[in-house]
Amino acid sequence: MPTLRTSISSMAMMFAAACAFAVPANATEGYAAVGFGARHKALAGAGAADSRDATAASLNPAGLVHVGNEMSMSFSAFAPFRQFETDGPGPFLPPGQEVSSDKNLFFVPNVAMSTTALKNPMFDVIAFTMVGNGGMNTSYPSFANADCPLGTKGTGAFCMGPAGVNLLQMVMSVAVAKQIAPGISVGIAPMMALQGFQAHGLEAFSAFSVDPANMDSYKRDWTYGFGVRGGIEIAPMQNVRLGITGNTPIWSENFGKYSGLFAEGGNFDIPASMQIGIAVDMNPQLTFMLDWRHIWFSSTDSVGNPSTNLLMCAPASGNPYCFGGAKGAGFGWKDLDAIKFGVEYRARPSLTLRAGYAWNTQPVRSRDAMLNVLAPAVSQHHITGGLEYDLGGGYHLELAGMFSPSRSVTGPNLFNPIAFNGIADFDQNIKDTMWQMEATVGIKYLFGEADAPLK
Repeated sequence: MPTLRTSISSMAMMFAAACAFAVPANATEGYAAVGFGARHKALAGAGAADSRDATAASLNPAGLVHVGNEMSMSFSAFAPFRQFETDGPGPFLPPGQEVSSDKNLFFVPNVAMSTTALKNPMFDVIAFTMVGNGGMNTSYPSFANADCPLGTKGTGAFCMGPAGVNLLQMVMSVAVAKQIAPGISVGIAPMMALQGFQAHGLEAFSAFSVDPANMDSYKRDWTYGFGVRGGIEIAPMQNVRLGITGNTPIWSENFGKYSGLFAEGGNFDIPASMQIGIAVDMNPQLTFMLDWRHIWFSSTDSVGNPSTNLLMCAPASGNPYCFGGAKGAGFGWKDLDAIKFGVEYRARPSLTLRAGYAWNTQPVRSRDAMLNVLAPAVSQHHITGGLEYDLGGGYHLELAGMFSPSRSVTGPNLFNPIAFNGIADFDQNIKDTMWQMEATVGIKYLFGEADAPLK
């Protein structure tokens, strides 16, 4: 059987495996994952006040005081279906056509380990985690496009052949937690993030960039960033717990190869977020959870700046409203609020059943529909479920599933009613649509300990 002595080397191998399989994908609440790990995903991301495994470090590190020595790894097969549709002629986008993105299956890893073996006066538990924090992906094929300006290839979503983006975000953390008084615990988790980005098929907009040489052309770029997550958990009465957790922005290096695409010369910090939750044990077997989450997407200019800023960019002027400028056009996303409900039923010692539902506000505005063809993260409803089964010998199998029904945002082509190539004014509308499915399988190993007791 594995021992705690060998867990660090096992963790390193799982990290390597997770990195090997990690690929970009549209996440679900904007481009942020609804949850981390099999349990959290099955509860639709609820649980800031109810931690029962090492993945607590990725949500509310204060809850680690309820977790012993364990190691877990999960993989999610994530299938987002993205498309856009136009209702008539318009510059750059095809006239009256529906176009779907290719590459609809992605794998998202989660790795976590916690131990009390290093307990000392400063902390009770330490945990190591790596999660697929989020991302976005589109890959539109090449096809004949009758509404392309002169000088372009005349094919693809934006007139330059195949088009799309790939954003990958992986976050690693070391978390510590301590019970500072009966019923009160605190935790902190310094974080390091790795981001990867690639774009192609956007050369038609080079005239609207302050740095056309660093806007497109299939170049993959990688950046690192750092931030901090912290949390507190309080039990004001028996069988009731409150949890508050949040993270700073993860301040990241600029994407130098995309300094002509993202605002502020390639800046793409991961935004700050906050989550508040309550957990109530109805009886020793049944727990209800209700959480609220807020993500400050608008604080990252590349995400939050209006795409309409592009209309204030005189081509080749290099003014701040052009792509890559200090006020460069972005996706125009609003801050996101999400309400999450989760229920866990410990049916018998060997079997736990879970279910959840999450709803979030729409981050994408209608005015920004054209640029969000590249990132149609318009999902709002997430229905989840899962289970955990004790296989014996310390091993637990975890399963989770998620379905997000189709949602759409419709808005005008940015260049309505501007005429191109002497053609009459345009009045095109664009409809961005996405629906999603996800299946997660995980294995958890408890190092000689019973499951976490009822709090």
